[in-house]
Amino acid sequence: MLRAASVMSSKLGFNGRVAIVTGAGGGLGKTYALLLASKGASVVVNDLGGAATGGGGSSRPADNVVEEIIRQGGRAVGNYDSVEEGHKIVKTAIDKYGRVDIVINNAGILRDKTFMKMTEDDWDLVHRVHLRGSFIVTKAAWPYMRQQNYGRVIMTASTSGLYGNFGQANYSAAKLGLLGLSNTVAIEGQKYGIHCNTIVPTAASRLTESIMPQDLFQIVKPDLVAPVVAYLCHEECEETGQVFEVAGGWAAKVRWQQAHGAVLLDDESVSVESVRDNWDKVTDFSSALNHSSTTEALGHMMSLVKEARNARHQTNNLKASSSLSSNGLSSSPLAGVDLSKVKEYMSERTPFTYSERDVILYALGVGAKASNLADLKFLYENHEGFGPLPTYGVITAWKGQSSILSRALPNVDFDFAKMLHGEQYLEIMKPIPPSGTLYCQSRIVDVLDKRSGASIILEASTTDSNNELVCVNQFVIFFVGAGRFNGPRTSPNVKKLFPPPDRQPDAVVEEKTSTDQAAVYRLSGDYNPLHIDPEFAAVGGFDQPILHGMSTFGHSARHVLAKFADNDISKFRAIKARFSNPVLPGQTLRTEMWKEGSRIFYRTLVVETGKVVISGGYVDLFESSSMKQVSSDSPSNAVFEEIKQRIAANPSLVQKVNAVFAFHIMQEGDAVKQWTVDMKRSPGSVTEGPSSVKADCTMIISDTDFVDMAKGKLDGQKAFMSGKLKIKGNVMMSQRLGKLFKDQSKL
Repeated sequence: MLRAASVMSSKLGFNGRVAIVTGAGGGLGKTYALLLASKGASVVVNDLGGAATGGGGSSRPADNVVEEIIRQGGRAVGNYDSVEEGHKIVKTAIDKYGRVDIVINNAGILRDKTFMKMTEDDWDLVHRVHLRGSFIVTKAAWPYMRQQNYGRVIMTASTSGLYGNFGQANYSAAKLGLLGLSNTVAIEGQKYGIHCNTIVPTAASRLTESIMPQDLFQIVKPDLVAPVVAYLCHEECEETGQVFEVAGGWAAKVRWQQAHGAVLLDDESVSVESVRDNWDKVTDFSSALNHSSTTEALGHMMSLVKEARNARHQTNNLKASSSLSSNGLSSSPLAGVDLSKVKEYMSERTPFTYSERDVILYALGVGAKASNLADLKFLYENHEGFGPLPTYGVITAWKGQSSILSRALPNVDFDFAKMLHGEQYLEIMKPIPPSGTLYCQSRIVDVLDKRSGASIILEASTTDSNNELVCVNQFVIFFVGAGRFNGPRTSPNVKKLFPPPDRQPDAVVEEKTSTDQAAVYRLSGDYNPLHIDPEFAAVGGFDQPILHGMSTFGHSARHVLAKFADNDISKFRAIKARFSNPVLPGQTLRTEMWKEGSRIFYRTLVVETGKVVISGGYVDLFESSSMKQVSSDSPSNAVFEEIKQRIAANPSLVQKVNAVFAFHIMQEGDAVKQWTVDMKRSPGSVTEGPSSVKADCTMIISDTDFVDMAKGKLDGQKAFMSGKLKIKGNVMMSQRLGKLFKDQSKL
């Protein structure tokens, strides 16, 4: 007990701390500055030196306070900039003292007028000083506080902001705005050790002198407020995101209060009459609640609504089950719907325009990395093999299928809070261009009654400007609780799922997702807040935002493409998946793969939990690349074989050339073969197929012209100038090939 008393009686100091106090030339600001300086802080005394209404300016008020602090043995420096130039105020602290620990946003002006007479200038000027000024000063200090992992920020609100005051609409709005600013700054600063609180002071000052009764004016001295503010700025104080009223030696925390409230739903809607009939409950504070966050407030509201809905659904289900036995009716929203009419609907042909940037952004969203050289063809527009990942085909269909439910089933009231993306199938008919405009049409091919819910099978066909089919998507959407409408249980149109073979996988890839994976993937078009907003995710029952299932889908496809197709997108034919469990950004995905002919079975798990997140999946590959085949006795084959032998016989050539060359051999305008000559990595190599690393120089030439150039019959420069030889990348690198083609008679 004696030890505790000793701790409580210890003095609080601010040695080594640097504080900025705005509006510190008088009143509360001056008192804050003097108190902090007396406790050991170095203080930047900021004051524009203007009138209470915002006009004029003088360095004298700030200088007087600085002189007083120095006379008392403290450390202080003056600053005379407007808070709208907050970076200059913070620069003063950094230049003089090298850091900033405390920011007290105290500067303010008044432009009091009744709402009727208030001008836009009156409104704007008050907001610029109070709200915008506090934002700018705090934002300028923010990087320094984050870097040192410490900071204390005070926003100054007012009873006018909390309760309103005649003739102060501008001032009241700005002051309550500061409270909102403080709450969010506190949330964002918490992990960096930055605390932010709001003070609501009532004190004698030049701003309150004309509006406060004289007897009260004598009681509410500024030095009775300053200790509370100083404590909130001390490292021992753990308060953050709170608001405190302080006056005349009294202080109290203030918080919002919410009535228990009432659910207004009448069936599935709210009527004006329902509001009227429940108004007493809406306004009853007898069992009031105090929420500390948006999550708590939303959670309370959602729990009451869910309870009411569940109770109503239970009642309706009892009614429905009793009537079902007598007349066959169902409570499903699909009861009575003519499914044959639904399947006749075809959406309009919707254009989808995209750029190389969109393709790259998608690749990043499904985990492609510049550090992985094999991924560069999906991330770098100048790469010789640049193009979209095959699963970009799901993005081309996203826009076209988004509104089909409401159009094909216009009178069906689905509960979209109970909608799940169950399965996905994608088939590629021709390579997706790196950019351009494609067109999508969607239709519902079947609606299945799964008893516990309804499965809606959506098909989206993507075509090019010539109306040639590029890809087809099949979305299986499941609505929980929408079953029992006497519909079909199965459909021959649904692409089947298949379990993997009962043996050890042939290949496994583990890849850790980024904590920002969902934030990147959503930029490809799925802006559901479940994947970005922690509060929305909490309402949905998740501890944090979850990763899009289609991002996991894309990760898995990349793994199969890399392991079994050497990242050759022309070999990718189709992919199927069932989404089993959610993934959290930052978790590690493990894709297990089994090869059976041209089909790769796969399943994807989360390593940290062991849960399967994609099941029943497979990827179908074409047996060979879509490139035309060239005969094995093609003359160009002999040239590359000779190059291989020369490299083996002269290892020093690798060091001299120091470049990677890619060759695209053409016949009748079509690529028939690719070769890679690696003269950068010792001992050098010549391989058929695309390069696993970025080529420095890519050459596109016909089979016969290449042989003639190797034999010396065709001059390389003339071939380039005439268009027979096309070069991408570093053109000058091509000259180094001369070292390989010396003594052409042997070729």
